Amino acid sequence: MDFRFTPEQDDFREQVRQFLREELPAGWEGAGAYGEGGGEQAAEVSQRMMKKLAERKWLAMAWPEEYGGLAAPHMQQLIYNEEMAYQAAPGGFSMGVAWVGPAMMLYGTDEQKQAYLPRITSGQDVWCTLYSESEAGSDLAAMQTKAVEDGDDFVINGQKIWTSNAQRSQLGWLAARTDPEAPKHKGISTFVVKMDTPGVTVRPLVNMAGQSGFSEVFFENVRIPKSNLVGELNRGWYQVAVALDFERSGIQAYAGGRRALEKLIEFVQQHPDGTVRRNPQLRMRLADRAVEVATGTYIAYRIPWMQSQGMIPNYEASISKLFGSELTQRLAQTGVELLGSYGGLEPGSKYAPLQGRLERSYLVSVASTIAAGTSEVQRSIIATRGLGLSRG
Repeated sequence: MDFRFTPEQDDFREQVRQFLREELPAGWEGAGAYGEGGGEQAAEVSQRMMKKLAERKWLAMAWPEEYGGLAAPHMQQLIYNEEMAYQAAPGGFSMGVAWVGPAMMLYGTDEQKQAYLPRITSGQDVWCTLYSESEAGSDLAAMQTKAVEDGDDFVINGQKIWTSNAQRSQLGWLAARTDPEAPKHKGISTFVVKMDTPGVTVRPLVNMAGQSGFSEVFFENVRIPKSNLVGELNRGWYQVAVALDFERSGIQAYAGGRRALEKLIEFVQQHPDGTVRRNPQLRMRLADRAVEVATGTYIAYRIPWMQSQGMIPNYEASISKLFGSELTQRLAQTGVELLGSYGGLEPGSKYAPLQGRLERSYLVSVASTIAAGTSEVQRSIIATRGLGLSRG
């Protein structure tokens, strides 16, 4: 792999940076960039950004042109994701673009593609993925939410949890059990669900950082037309598995980590008589984090390069996700330790260094090794698919 970017790729990176300089408010630090606690300003910025990105066809630039994309190379998509994540800008990640659209292209009918894909690339619809259940945990195929055929409809009953941005989504991508007698991987189907359908209840979950990015979703006799079934009946598990492979190069964790590390170093340089000068171990930890951010970035770069060569980065994506999520926690912990007692002050406190963002990052980072696949699951994938070890 050649780690150097081409002149065209460097030019595109500068285009993205210039766009962000023009469109993000002065002093933007990503408050509520993903819909978590940013208030009215964050909502207005997000709405404006989505419209601007859609006009440039950047929301789904790697999609085929016939579906509203630019058929952009994988590395160009990575550059876009990296720059958006570095600035914590709205629009850098979308469930509709990352999971729903690719699966719809592979398994949807022509009518479904025409109905849903243009509204994803235009930013009109926000999607959530309705997969996880409280009793299934990391064993996703153990889900018990049921979809029962009744005339021209399916009737949905059950509960989903840890659904990102469910309270802000117009549409949901639902996996539900359609054959309770079949082996658990062979009795699941996928559906499109309008989130305002009668019987759908969304209850936001407030985490220990005071944010509500996740929700639990209840289905009580929810009727959806059979035309909302996507792909073959009872083959939904395989469709979900394929869609998950579309999601991650993991560059967002490393771009955000680089920004956090730069802020920490800047703070240390401005306070040369602080904790770091008195504690050489903290200096070494900062150096370790810098090495890890650089290492993880190159791990992430390799994934779209593999895709550009026609390879499927299956376990490689798990390596990136595992390393990135654990690095996120180490960065937050290092930052809080570096700030000493002040590291526990919340945003809004006049004494909180770096506007209290490290305290918030520390709390939020606890979930990073759980969300989007636990570290244990990622290690199992690496062991079986990467190293060829047996499951037993």
